[in-house]
Amino acid sequence: MTMRPKKLMVIGLDCAAPELVFDRWRDRLPNLNRLMSQGIYGPLESSMPPITVPAWACMMSGKDPGYLGVYGFRNRKDRSYDNLGMATSLAFKEDMVWDHLGRRGKKSVVLSFPPSYPVKPIVGWSTACFLTPNSQSAYTHPPELKEELEKATGPYIPDVMNFRTEDKDNLLEQIHAMAKNHFDQAEYMAKEKDWDFFMMVEMGVDRIHHGLWKYCSPSHPRFVPGNPYENSIRDFYIYSDQRIGKLLELAGPETAVLVVSDHGARDMIGGICINEWLIQEGYLKLNGPVEGLQNPSKVGIDWENTKVWAEGGYYSRIFLNVRGREPQGCVAPEDYENLRTELTEKLTALGDETGNPIGTIIYKPEDIYKQINGIAPDLLALFGDLSWRAVGTVGHGSVHTRENDTGPDDANHARDGLYIYSSPQGEVPASPHRAALYDIAPSILKLYGIASPENGAGKTLDFF
Repeated sequence: MTMRPKKLMVIGLDCAAPELVFDRWRDRLPNLNRLMSQGIYGPLESSMPPITVPAWACMMSGKDPGYLGVYGFRNRKDRSYDNLGMATSLAFKEDMVWDHLGRRGKKSVVLSFPPSYPVKPIVGWSTACFLTPNSQSAYTHPPELKEELEKATGPYIPDVMNFRTEDKDNLLEQIHAMAKNHFDQAEYMAKEKDWDFFMMVEMGVDRIHHGLWKYCSPSHPRFVPGNPYENSIRDFYIYSDQRIGKLLELAGPETAVLVVSDHGARDMIGGICINEWLIQEGYLKLNGPVEGLQNPSKVGIDWENTKVWAEGGYYSRIFLNVRGREPQGCVAPEDYENLRTELTEKLTALGDETGNPIGTIIYKPEDIYKQINGIAPDLLALFGDLSWRAVGTVGHGSVHTRENDTGPDDANHARDGLYIYSSPQGEVPASPHRAALYDIAPSILKLYGIASPENGAGKTLDFF
């Protein structure tokens, strides 16, 4: 006998890679394997950019980054040159799934959802995310939940101290301790609270990918077979699967289960020093010599003679210095489109050190977003389609680098995350079904009989 789900448990694994779960290690992940066998699963196309912030907020609001006005962790607050702000929970004004549910009297448990610091009140219970400064911070709603959780599971571990480190043993200890803390909290809340909707997000997969990817990925150019960390990522997936199994036991027979990741992971071959390239091409002018690796703003930028500058990261945000828009803009408005086209053509033609194509993709924000709010980049550059990082510092002496300027990191984000959906109805697909990250919020709301939010970027999945 099948039944309609009355509740939903969402288990988020930041950066979980579909090829690892669906193929490479499926037979070692019995709980996820069972969910796949009983339900439906497939790749989940991420937001653009496919980055933790804003991807999770896009997933749970159904809105794209342009509508949300958040294009990464750091965003321009205004048209000045140096006023960048970190995207905390306060940057997001749109309703999330639990806001819609709360207005209908449904209670939610939401744990470590990025970004949720500072913590906001919801109808139910929540803990803040990896942006929480430390365990002494106010990270729960309601406030008294903090003491209750710490008595049950110990002090909160929001994140590892530094995942870009050469001390891999210490990093692994931190990642496992953090995951244990988060899953302990989740089990306690799933068991002790009377919830209608449950969601947790675990960052450990993301941290272990960035910290140890080259040790575990045979396709990475720096992979060495038989190295002491070769199975570290596999073993963490196995541990996560075991903990997911315990949560499934607490979910109950009337609860549907959705496992999701906000993006995947892939080999990071190297970095494109975007501001070095802009200097070489005559678009960016500095006021003085560069000593060591520095951010261009620390050296000093000659804004009156600078046409273009860029921010680094897993992808690059490229900005034009437009007259009448930026304080010292020198690009005539009538030249704006021609310059964007020129940059796009040159950057897509830029190869590796020997000139071999790397497959760079450049986006204009108006081509990928339904609406543009906040200060969007003029161009979004995915070097090598995310196989090369964007390096924002100058002083490298070359456009190409095989080192990361923010510390050891050998994985970039991939466009596809994953989803696995299993319902008490017990549907079994003939084949995996592709979905988009924006489809998740309206599909969850459908389960609870709530209409899709206006201005959403996705559709309702028919198997929900």
